[in-house]
Amino acid sequence: MSLLKKIKKFLNWSSFAKPEINLNTELYEQLRPFRLPLILVVLMMMVGATGYVLIDNFSLIDAIYQAGMTFTTVGFTEVAPISPAGRLFTITFILLGFCVFTFSIGLLIEVLKKGALVSIIKERRMLYKVARLKNHFVICYHNLYTIELSAQFRENHIPFVVIDPREDLPEIAEKYKYPYYIVAQPHTKTALLKTHLSSAKGLITLSSNIADNIALIATVRLYEKEIDRKRPYFIMTNSDNDDDTERLKKLGANSVVSPSKLVAQRLSAMSVRPDMENLLEQFLYKKDSPIDIEEISVPDYSWIRFKRLKETNLRNITNSDVVGIRDVNNKFIPMPRGDTLIGTGTKLLVIGTAESIRLTKRVVKSKQKPEEFKYV
Repeated sequence: MSLLKKIKKFLNWSSFAKPEINLNTELYEQLRPFRLPLILVVLMMMVGATGYVLIDNFSLIDAIYQAGMTFTTVGFTEVAPISPAGRLFTITFILLGFCVFTFSIGLLIEVLKKGALVSIIKERRMLYKVARLKNHFVICYHNLYTIELSAQFRENHIPFVVIDPREDLPEIAEKYKYPYYIVAQPHTKTALLKTHLSSAKGLITLSSNIADNIALIATVRLYEKEIDRKRPYFIMTNSDNDDDTERLKKLGANSVVSPSKLVAQRLSAMSVRPDMENLLEQFLYKKDSPIDIEEISVPDYSWIRFKRLKETNLRNITNSDVVGIRDVNNKFIPMPRGDTLIGTGTKLLVIGTAESIRLTKRVVKSKQKPEEFKYV
């Protein structure tokens, strides 16, 4: 195996990605009206060639050539002298050809006027583009949240597909720069196949109707079991009250965001501590911020498991700070002391630069303390 093939296999790349569902049946259905014109064209060519062979003793190739020029009304020249009977046959053949040509053009215009054929061809092309995506997010339903979220995803180079049943989605996608979109009901099996959910990282459902969000969460979790996915999908949704939030989490949502609650919390924080909010806006909410904060899970095989925080020397090793610890019971310890024990299922809230946080992840997820840091 060549080096390039090994790299492609390692990165799970494929030179030609096929969608999980094709539109060949729908495409053939739209092309069915063209069968009769094609049959008529073939019959006209056969009749014309046969007529020239029988009437004027043309060779087969000359007869086909003469029939083709006559049928298409090109009329460059006669390949051989044509008798009066042949000329009458030619006139009749031209009239019949004109009728077939007119009928075919009318049928073509009628099919294109309906727009279904063009729509299927465009959707088929989109499905092949979506099939190339890996670890993308499927965003269900277009609304104000989708517009803002898609802008953030584009800035951070996170691949995503927007799916919505509205027929004007192509125009919306062009306006708001959705690179990939599917027109379909999100909770259907066909929609899951069209969005290439099997290769996706997760799904975000942003419907204002909680019933739609419930149906999508249930559908995705069932699909997850159906394809025997090893890593569960990360599902996010929105709600307007605490009861709905609790219900959606029980049904399988990993994260439920309440926009009204977030806005209220942000406004409250800004009114009480405007300087702190300006600081967070400057350093944490921007894409190119020099400071970042992230929660890192400690795996069972990590070398820091069952060690005191001060024993890990993470501050000296990675130049980042642990500002919070969440234990397996979801109890959060802010600003933990050095003698805090890192147990099973612990999550560390780490603050630092993007580079220092990446290094912290690597150190925490190592089975043994890295060699270069053993003497720190």
